[in-house]
Amino acid sequence: MASLDKLLARNLGCSRAKARKLIERNGSPPLEIPDGALPAPFDLDGRSVQLYDQFHLMLNKPLGCVTALHDRTHATAVSYLRDAPLLGELRPVGRLDLDTTGLLLWTTDGEIVHRLTHPKSAVRRTYHAALARPFHRPPPDFALRDGHRPSIVALEPADEGAMHPSLACSPEATAFASLTLADGAYHEVRRIFAALGSHVVSLCRVAFGAVELPRELSPGTWLPVAAESLLPKSRE
Repeated sequence: MASLDKLLARNLGCSRAKARKLIERNGSPPLEIPDGALPAPFDLDGRSVQLYDQFHLMLNKPLGCVTALHDRTHATAVSYLRDAPLLGELRPVGRLDLDTTGLLLWTTDGEIVHRLTHPKSAVRRTYHAALARPFHRPPPDFALRDGHRPSIVALEPADEGAMHPSLACSPEATAFASLTLADGAYHEVRRIFAALGSHVVSLCRVAFGAVELPRELSPGTWLPVAAESLLPKSRE
C-alpha cells in the first residue's frame, strides 16, 4: 500500500505534513492506495491535480543549455521542465552538449535510465548534422584516434530539407547527414565526422531507441512519454 500524503508531497514538492493538511482541507479520501493503483485527479483548493508515481517525458533541448541539473555558468535543460510532474525526481537519460539540440529523455525511474544508457543495451540514437564539408565514407576498420570503434548503424548524406527543424542552420554548413549509432561515447558524433574529413557545424538528436522527436515540438517544450515506449526492444 502507498500513502496519499506521501504521493501528494512528491507531486507538489512539499512536506508530508503540508500534504496532510491539504488532504484534510479538501475532504478525506482514503489515505492508503493499493499498490499499482493511482487515485483519480485530486481536487486541490478548487483545481484538479493529477498524481503520478512515475513520470517520463521528452524535451526538445534548445541551444545554449546544459544537461546538468545545476550550473553556475549556463542555463540548464531542467529549467524548461518547471511545470512537469515529479520535477524533483526527474533525471535525464544520457546527456546532450551545450551546442547540441534535440531529443532529451527524462524519467523518474532509475532502472529505465540504466537500461537505456548501459552499453550492453546498444540502444540506438539518431542524429541530424549540418557539416562544413562533405564527409568520406568510413573504411571497414574505422576507428577514432583513441582506438574507439563507433557502432555505426547507418550513415548517409542528406538534403537540408530532410533535416529536423530543430537543427540549427548556419551559413557555414555546406553538407548534411543522418547518423545512427548503437552507443553514446563522449562527443562521439563530432569526433566521427572529424575523422571522416568534415566538421560538425550544428547537431540535433532526433531519435533515442523507439522514441522520435516530433517535428512540430518546439525547442524548449516537452511531451509526456509512456514507459513502455522507452524500454529497449528485444533486438537491442
